[in-house]
Amino acid sequence: MSRELILVIDDEEHILELIKYNLEKEGYRVITCETGEDGFKAMDKEIPDLLILDLMLPGIDGLEVCKKIRREDITANLPIIMLTAKGEEIDKVVGLETGADDYLTKPFSIRELIARVRAILRRSARSPQEPDAIHIGDLTIDIAAYRVYKDNREIELTSKEFDLLKVLALNKGKTLTRDYLLDKVWGYDYYGETRTVDVHVRHLRKKIEDDDSNPQYIQTVRGIGYSLNYKGDGNA
Repeated sequence: MSRELILVIDDEEHILELIKYNLEKEGYRVITCETGEDGFKAMDKEIPDLLILDLMLPGIDGLEVCKKIRREDITANLPIIMLTAKGEEIDKVVGLETGADDYLTKPFSIRELIARVRAILRRSARSPQEPDAIHIGDLTIDIAAYRVYKDNREIELTSKEFDLLKVLALNKGKTLTRDYLLDKVWGYDYYGETRTVDVHVRHLRKKIEDDDSNPQYIQTVRGIGYSLNYKGDGNA
């Protein structure tokens, strides 16, 4: 039975109880906190395998918690599922751009939450068929160490950004649809949320491209999806 640690930060007691009860039934260890400050104290004691984070928190809100987590080396790649009562597209995009890996709007199905938790944690196990590293242009994707380098300089990526880049790299030169990327990277039925892929691609380009307005690595295939095909190697 799984014993991964999940930290849940939400100021609604009944939400904490619901999530804790159901995740513990699935075999996970669960720590709950009602504020961002208490969440950081909990992470000082033990870094969780996954964070479920409410957007609207008293004191430090969820976006600030997310930003701080991404700035710290020890938690930079911590998977984050953001919860919010808001359903507007702009709120979803802001959450993803701040560094959240996934987004769930309240009220949510506990079965859907568990499915997303499983998907994120399952991706942490690397397939034995994958190479230890992939070299494309001046990029090195160290799959074994979960790190990316450009010109031997490490680039900080979120866990979802890394997974997306890895899937594109493992399929170098192939055009992958947004639905395919959603299935492979997010790992569950995320129909209708292809904007999620676009947001993460935009972030990847800002980090790995010299000029994200003229990308050399991740190419957009209009109306279909994306392809990783480094222009500098003559295969554009």
